[in-house]
Amino acid sequence: MPEHPSHDPSELPHLRLERPSEGVVLLTLDNPAMRNAMSDEMTSSWVEAIDRIAADSSVRAVVVTGEGSAFCSGGNTSWIASEPDASVDHLRSRMMPFYRAWLSVRRLEVPTIAAVNGPAIGAGLCLALACDIRYAASGARLGMPFNKLGMHAGMAGTWLLPEVVGLAHARDLLLTGRVVDADEALRLGMVSRVIEPDAFLDEVMATAAGIAATAPIAARLTKIALADGGHADFESALQWEALAQPVTLATADLQEGIAAARDKRPARFQGR
Repeated sequence: MPEHPSHDPSELPHLRLERPSEGVVLLTLDNPAMRNAMSDEMTSSWVEAIDRIAADSSVRAVVVTGEGSAFCSGGNTSWIASEPDASVDHLRSRMMPFYRAWLSVRRLEVPTIAAVNGPAIGAGLCLALACDIRYAASGARLGMPFNKLGMHAGMAGTWLLPEVVGLAHARDLLLTGRVVDADEALRLGMVSRVIEPDAFLDEVMATAAGIAATAPIAARLTKIALADGGHADFESALQWEALAQPVTLATADLQEGIAAARDKRPARFQGR
């Protein structure tokens, strides 16, 4: 990917892929008229974008946000309700590829940040939860009101939400279907920071740039260590770290990091 590509709207319909700074990719869900609902076009664009990012070794951090006033309003409800007479098996064959398409962000080995600029609802919140870190703009609202629409949660919501906020809060949110504001989301641990809208994307992008400046091998191994709830037990953590830390100790980046700390200058990590 070029450092600063000119965006061709026809290339990735309903999605923008930009490189705002070294090592950072910004993915913007771009269908504001539909509050960035997950259209067929956006879903196809998302898969293509994730494939591109996964194949690009220069990427070190990814930020996902929404164009306009919403982060993502979730699945397209007209699509969901378009086949009232369809069999369960047929509907399942539609839903599984949809889930896997959007959850493909989880296979990226670089840190991912959801910049929740506005409402993140249903599958839209699942997308945010599938990222490693979540920051919310003040005023954003987040929730999974699936039951209120007459449907069970989807897109791994019953796994992702408890993994982030714990079972007790997940039961509350999923069974009531209530939507919380950004401040309550912060108290629940659903997001890590709440930022005023005027400074929101600038602060998130600065954080992403800071992550991109860390040692990429160490960042990748740390992300793997913390995946799917982290280690099974204390001994598993020790065994993993006894291998993963020596991997990083054998890198040129380790020598650069020590030299940079000694010389009181920013490190320039190369990923080797």
